[in-house]
Amino acid sequence: MLRHRTSHSPQDPQLFATQSPPSLAPSLLPSLHARIMTLRQEISSWTSPIFIAISQPPSIPSPAPSIPEQLAFPRSDGRPTVVTFLRHCGCPFAEKTLLSLRSTAQQYPQISFIAISHSGRAATDHWLEALSGPGSVEVLVDEQREIYARWGLGVSDWWHVLSPSSMWSVWKLGRGEGIWNRPTESGSRWQRAGSWAVDGDGVVKWGGVFIRADEIPDFGQAVLALENVQEKV
Repeated sequence: MLRHRTSHSPQDPQLFATQSPPSLAPSLLPSLHARIMTLRQEISSWTSPIFIAISQPPSIPSPAPSIPEQLAFPRSDGRPTVVTFLRHCGCPFAEKTLLSLRSTAQQYPQISFIAISHSGRAATDHWLEALSGPGSVEVLVDEQREIYARWGLGVSDWWHVLSPSSMWSVWKLGRGEGIWNRPTESGSRWQRAGSWAVDGDGVVKWGGVFIRADEIPDFGQAVLALENVQEKV
């Protein structure tokens, strides 16, 4: 008995359907795009930011720099304030600083606690979400670094960022507390950070520009420097 063999023309769509393997490209494109964007953002974070004029940092005791509609002193509610300027979102030292500020803020509701980020709003919000939120800390975004400049916070040098002590601190913080580098979506690794305590009259009582990139402020000392502040019972 002879079996009939069916031939297919090269244009037969059924033949192409059986010979063409399923494409993985559509499922890979979003992941590939995300990796490319992350790489570009990481590279961008190593470039020097645009130059802006920097004021002298406030000394102790002196009036705190006041910027209406951004960061005005004295505060309208008359409360003393602890303000910290962060390095870029994704930096482990910035993360440790914010967690410490958030913890201190929970203990002293009579004091305003403010963190300032120079990363973009979306990047800052994404970073805060990864840290379970800022708690009672008010977070301001200063992407143009105008507030940073008024408080004397400019661009650091390579030793400030890449010194052996800073690199050792990165490893120690990661191994000891599980705080490692996160993806840097925006911001500059060269931006200096700092923290200050300002009393109800708008006078600086504590703080200064961080000497090293790995410096973590002691916010307990900031609270002690503010007069007439008692720990929540």
